[in-house]
Amino acid sequence: MEQGKNASQGMSEMVAQATEQARSAMENYLSFVEKSMAASPWGKTDLSKKIKSNAEQNVAAAFEYAQKLTKAKDFQDLVSIQTEFVQMQLKSLTEQAKDLGETATKATTDAFKGITS
Repeated sequence: MEQGKNASQGMSEMVAQATEQARSAMENYLSFVEKSMAASPWGKTDLSKKIKSNAEQNVAAAFEYAQKLTKAKDFQDLVSIQTEFVQMQLKSLTEQAKDLGETATKATTDAFKGITS
């Protein structure tokens, strides 16, 4: 029994370490994306700000999910965490897509107003 407990603890530590390494890599990636977007002509638009914000929210949600998984007590708990995460992400992605669509439509409308004026 003790060996199984040690193996479980070792696995949890490995997952926690891998999660932290992935978090660091994603933070570097998001920083790169932010700098790249700022350098582009459309870098200061509402649409690019929303895309960046959505990416940050999605990464944060994924890491929160990974941390919850490391604390799962059993298979049933794991399934519950997975189900909650999928439901939350579907809702979030639906809201983000709607918001991005509205923002893109507004930006396009505003751009055409400027051309026709």
